[in-house]
Amino acid sequence: MTPTIYAVGSAVAGTALVSRYFCLVSRVVGIVLIAVSFMLIASPAFAAGGDQTLMASDGSQVQCSASAKDLTRISLVQDEFASVSKINTGNPSDDFSVVNEPVRGDIYLSVPEGYARPALSFFATSKRGYVYKFICRIAGDQAVQVFISNPAIAKSEMAEARPQSTATREDKAVELVQAMYANKIVDGYEMRQRSLRPVYVGDLKVQMIAEYRGDDLTGRVLRIENKGTQETTLTEASVAPASSLAVSIAEPKLAPGKVTTAYLVSRNGN
Repeated sequence: MTPTIYAVGSAVAGTALVSRYFCLVSRVVGIVLIAVSFMLIASPAFAAGGDQTLMASDGSQVQCSASAKDLTRISLVQDEFASVSKINTGNPSDDFSVVNEPVRGDIYLSVPEGYARPALSFFATSKRGYVYKFICRIAGDQAVQVFISNPAIAKSEMAEARPQSTATREDKAVELVQAMYANKIVDGYEMRQRSLRPVYVGDLKVQMIAEYRGDDLTGRVLRIENKGTQETTLTEASVAPASSLAVSIAEPKLAPGKVTTAYLVSRNGN
């Protein structure tokens, strides 16, 4: 399959995704696909002196080609140029022209007849606050287009597309119980392996063996042993205070001499 077919496919898929205005993630993916199609289309053209698609990060140097006889347009993907800075030499044959077009935010370059230098250089700042240093060699007689894509913009769009957490305190308590059951380290919690002196609740020997302490919630892991002669059935009320947000018992039916584990989560201060 040729690069052109790939480019058309990427452009079609990207356009379809961008049209999903209700889904920011689809739009971001669509933008990336369209950018890929630009790169694929521009690749063979660039070899013949046509358009260029380049990747650049904030503060990086962008190396491109500018037309010696016609206009050179430089455009930012998902951004616009806000200002351009260059040195004026005072010599008309050594000064090139930079125009910042306000509607689309593109910039246009042109060099005078008999421009003696092999390349031109300038700085440009975008509306998103990125700064780029351009070094453009002079080559060719046809008009040139340069498309600049900054990966940080797509990354920022993806971060904004992630849904904000709406988990309730009860949801977080259940998640903490699951993490304690799997013996996992939990972000935002300090896990301490600690064995406190056991206490007896009837025939049950209860001992805390681990604690997960966070800003809002605390999780505790209890070791429970049946020291009696009869099977007992453990309930949430028998192993945890009423203020607990979440309780899980590994084996509720506990035969004499058997051991099980219980996981409790409560608000700090309870």
